[in-house]
Amino acid sequence: MTKLTEGAIEALSNGSGINDAMLQLVNLRKIEGGNGPARFRVMMSDGRHTLSSFMLSTQLNFMAEENKLAPNCVCILKRHVTNILKDGRRVVIILEIDVVKPAEDVAGRIGDPVPYTEGQNKGPQSAPVPENRAPVPENRAPVPENRAPLQQQNRNEVNRGFNKDFGKKAPSAMPSTPGGNSKIVPISSLNPYQSKWTIRARVTNKSSIRTWSNSRGDGKLFSMEVVDESGEIRVTGFNQEVDKFFSLIEVGKVYYMSKGSLKIANKQYTSVKNDYEMTLNGESTIIPCEDGCDVPMMQYDFVSIGDLENRDKDAIVDVIGVCKSVDEVTRLTTKTNREVSKRTVNLIDMSGKLVTVTLWGEEAEKFDGSGQPILAIKGAKLSDFGGRSLSASFSSTLMMNPDIPEAHKLRGWYDNEGHAMDGQSLTEMKGGSGGGNANWKTLSDVKTEHLGHGDKADYYTCIATIVYLRKENCLYQACPSQDCNKKVVDEQNGMYRCEKCDKEFPNFKYRLILSANIADYGDNQWVTCFQESAEAILGQNAAYLGQLKDSNESAFDEVFQQANFNTFVFRSRVKLETYNDESRIKATVMDVKPVDHRDYSKRLIMNIRKLAAQ
Repeated sequence: MTKLTEGAIEALSNGSGINDAMLQLVNLRKIEGGNGPARFRVMMSDGRHTLSSFMLSTQLNFMAEENKLAPNCVCILKRHVTNILKDGRRVVIILEIDVVKPAEDVAGRIGDPVPYTEGQNKGPQSAPVPENRAPVPENRAPVPENRAPLQQQNRNEVNRGFNKDFGKKAPSAMPSTPGGNSKIVPISSLNPYQSKWTIRARVTNKSSIRTWSNSRGDGKLFSMEVVDESGEIRVTGFNQEVDKFFSLIEVGKVYYMSKGSLKIANKQYTSVKNDYEMTLNGESTIIPCEDGCDVPMMQYDFVSIGDLENRDKDAIVDVIGVCKSVDEVTRLTTKTNREVSKRTVNLIDMSGKLVTVTLWGEEAEKFDGSGQPILAIKGAKLSDFGGRSLSASFSSTLMMNPDIPEAHKLRGWYDNEGHAMDGQSLTEMKGGSGGGNANWKTLSDVKTEHLGHGDKADYYTCIATIVYLRKENCLYQACPSQDCNKKVVDEQNGMYRCEKCDKEFPNFKYRLILSANIADYGDNQWVTCFQESAEAILGQNAAYLGQLKDSNESAFDEVFQQANFNTFVFRSRVKLETYNDESRIKATVMDVKPVDHRDYSKRLIMNIRKLAAQ
């Protein structure tokens, strides 16, 4: 028979910080919470006594809704906090609980428990708190006299039903803030109906100052995310609060925060797992905490890269992976004519899948992917652009080589075996590095697997050698405008007309469109190489080649001769196209890189081992 933790109910009822208690769930009841989420009230038993003053934290509601928690199941109470209401009653908020025996595997009620009431047992009124336990936070929630009746009603709905099974108890000693006016409470217990409270939390993310201007005036704001051992919450400051607090806040530091306004969180603007969010106001205080080593650094809910295909578009997820490859920073202009920096990073994890993550702004500019570091991202947005890809927005948090178990495990895997894996990319790249060394194929594989015959184009990487270059018509005269590559028409009067720009120019720029035949040990393929990839193959830029073609034909030919029989890593796109009722595969080279023989050798060794194992 399963042995419950005798005496646990008495200890919990008296505010003791007991953890890992084995309890039986006796009853579960849903309490509708007005404007907020529903709450679940729970009755527990330790085999001797029952107590009905337990409540599930809202992030555990799914356990009740999915019947993981059901009457008679046996559980281990892993983490909890005890809140004390205004009238002195204690409510045990369950933060983490594991079901060790489901209800169907338990014959019925264990023991012959009776409701616990104070005074029926010997001993002091309040059980002592062990020396190595932190005092239990207090959660007073007085309702101001001017509070709307509806808010009082909502609060009564949350607290209703706690009049049975136990009497009033005097609040135990609680840790005070530097000001001493309010008690430290866990983030998970915050709600709009509290007045005096203080949290002690670590800042995990801080935005830059953002400004706005509209018909109602100008303004500025910044936001941050803070975490403690019970949960996390988003905090926003406007105008005067920006001036007051922005320079004070440092990411990674711990602070005492009090007297912020709480409201229902707008999930459109935050991925933080909390039903409420905080706004700083004129009465808010933020005081640095010098001793905050016990406050956690960050709370993650990692999703495997391999599972991203099963997640909905626009989902907000936490991911961790090794930076397999990193692209250079590029600049682009938004629709509002604002220039932003952009960089793509390719992450791989133990699922063997790769995904492209786009970094923006300052994060893109300062990111250093050398040494293939571990990157953890909290709050990345999932897109279906090019298959599956991720974007790290201003509200995302990036950590390089974080000191967490998942990162250490991932580093060990990558150093031992992951570095030699090809990886299968979830992202179909339109340019750049093409998702790293993903989806390796031989040229014969491309044909036998009928790549490019589907509704979408296929992307693959191969190592191949240049066997022939068609230099005829490889150069053309293009529009000199920065963002236009349209072929110009020679007006025969010293001017060149671009039909796309509808302008005439006194000059032009040379552009390359090179047709090449590449081959590996098994097959060959005709591919089309545009400007950057053609320049990489020929080792010369288009402008210089244009000058050679006009002035020194033999030198021009020599460039092509020198390029023959060189071997590269090609990242290509293949798609079946129909022209004049004739269908054929068109292969376009997206990227050309020199062969990294060290990486190539590791990959060949891994392939040999796989074949030997078969």
